[in-house]
Amino acid sequence: MEVKTAIEKAKNNEQTAFNYLLDTFWNDVYGFQLKRTENENDAEDITIQTFSKAFDKIHTYNPEYEFKTWLITISKNLHIDLVRKRKSSISNTVNTRDNDEYHQIMDESPSAEDNIITQQNLAKLLKDIKKLKPHYQEVINLRYFQELSYQEISDQLNEPMSNVKVKLLRAKKLLAEIIKKT
Repeated sequence: MEVKTAIEKAKNNEQTAFNYLLDTFWNDVYGFQLKRTENENDAEDITIQTFSKAFDKIHTYNPEYEFKTWLITISKNLHIDLVRKRKSSISNTVNTRDNDEYHQIMDESPSAEDNIITQQNLAKLLKDIKKLKPHYQEVINLRYFQELSYQEISDQLNEPMSNVKVKLLRAKKLLAEIIKKT
């Protein structure tokens, strides 16, 4: 499959096209982030977010530019956002009561999607999960109900771990949207 063809198919929500684009450009985006962050976990998280955002906004891609450049730009902006978020989430407020110094560090709270999902009762959550496409239902079930690791899910589905991570991220976003609507 050619990249231009894959992009057009992805615009029509064809899963094989998403998989092709992910497999083709994963190492480029991950390598770019690894150099920037010097942290494998951050690089992987940002790469997953990059593909998730790119796939959500694939219809806005301008074919006059290279797809890889578009992905790297998204990735770079996500990294900048992460750095800003980290700087603002740690506030070093000094409290001088009784001549003691206190440093207040804000807790990293779960994402908005995580909060919405956990607020629902199980029965309603299961009904909402049933509204997802079967492959998203399966990955949610394996991760959160069977509590499998990414590697175990990858082995069970016979898919690359990067696909599993992006699929799970998309499933969580879709599920959060379904929950918000109901």
